[in-house]
Amino acid sequence: MPDRPPRKRVPILRALTHRNYRLYFGGQSFSLVGTWITRVAVGWLTWRLTHSAAMLGIVGFAGQIPTFLLGSFAGVWVDRLNRYHVLITTQVLAMCQSFALAALAIPGHIHIWEILALQAFQGTINAFDSPSRQSLLIDLVEDRADLSNAIALNSSMVNAARLVGPSIAGLLIAWVGEGWCFFVDGVTYFAIVGSLLAMRVRRRPRPAVKKKVLHDLADGFRYAYGFTPIRAVLLLLATVSLAGMPYMVLLPVIAAQTLHGGAHTLGFLMGATGVGALCGAVVLAARTTVVGLGRWIPRAAATFGAGLMAVGLSRWLPLSLLFLVVAGFGFMLQMASSNTIIQTLVREEMRGRVMAFYAMSFMGMAPFGSLLAGAVAAHIGAPWTICGGGAVCVCGAAVFARYLPTLRKVVRPIYVEQGILPEVAEGLGSATAMREEAER
Repeated sequence: MPDRPPRKRVPILRALTHRNYRLYFGGQSFSLVGTWITRVAVGWLTWRLTHSAAMLGIVGFAGQIPTFLLGSFAGVWVDRLNRYHVLITTQVLAMCQSFALAALAIPGHIHIWEILALQAFQGTINAFDSPSRQSLLIDLVEDRADLSNAIALNSSMVNAARLVGPSIAGLLIAWVGEGWCFFVDGVTYFAIVGSLLAMRVRRRPRPAVKKKVLHDLADGFRYAYGFTPIRAVLLLLATVSLAGMPYMVLLPVIAAQTLHGGAHTLGFLMGATGVGALCGAVVLAARTTVVGLGRWIPRAAATFGAGLMAVGLSRWLPLSLLFLVVAGFGFMLQMASSNTIIQTLVREEMRGRVMAFYAMSFMGMAPFGSLLAGAVAAHIGAPWTICGGGAVCVCGAAVFARYLPTLRKVVRPIYVEQGILPEVAEGLGSATAMREEAER
């Protein structure tokens, strides 16, 4: 019997040829729809109970501050423990959190302090979930050349869910209330837990623990912020997260007061962001190399900031939807490009800690931004707060772009060492030596 012909690798979907990643992609696709349903429902429930922009910021702060406080320690433990087992544990705990919200909200007896407590619990879960999820990707894709495609497809999955989830949430809130949104979210976790249990993940040897947690943490910090390219990417991501991402917690105010709509309007606004982000992820997935991604990062951050400034100035729903598509496109390109660059540059023994710093830059700064945005919006209004955050993002992108040529000189020998770039100049020297010098 002749051998079966090899499976054709569609460039934009090539990471799906790996069985483990295919299982992860399928299970997570269902689970993330539920996650976005809950995000919309929590925001709308908070607004319905309090009618306070400041409280929206506080709820966002409660859900995100654990990532900032615990993320770096979580990264150390992810480097020490089995990433696969950590991820299964976080998914089961997140499922319990969703069912707890449903049990309180369906009877109609939920209070704002209970929302705050459960959001803080979810934030604690996320502090461990994010670095384990990001670090595990390299184990799900056997061919390292497909890692950037896997990251881009992962972003596509997140934002396809962002497109579908808020729309479903708007319908469910209008039909049966926020509590059943939380119940649906809990049910969707069975998909990702089942897919994780069905995987055959290669067991990595557990590193010998020779140092205390604080020593390992200090080593990770010195590595991440002492290596110029990773430091620059993390700082820009933190700036965008602090100034720009709080627009998400203010969207209920935009929907209700600026655009004079309801829960369905909020669903449309969040869905528009998802459309743009999905387009950005698809564009990134179509790329076959990481070469040139450095130029995309500041351009994408500036696009995100400009989109937010336009959203803040808009008073018409169709225009707001269009500008949110632009903002979502820019933010997704920046976030996924940053993730790809970091994953390509980082040393394996530092992966968990560096991805924890990535999560802290992406999600850990957001609580402070949410708290600040809620307080500012209470004085000058949500539209002008969003507009100001967009302007800060544009300025941060300009600073990054100014230093980009210097960063590319540091990255080039590393890409030569990895075979991503051919060594075109004689006398370039040892890439390893140049890398160690750059990290010092």
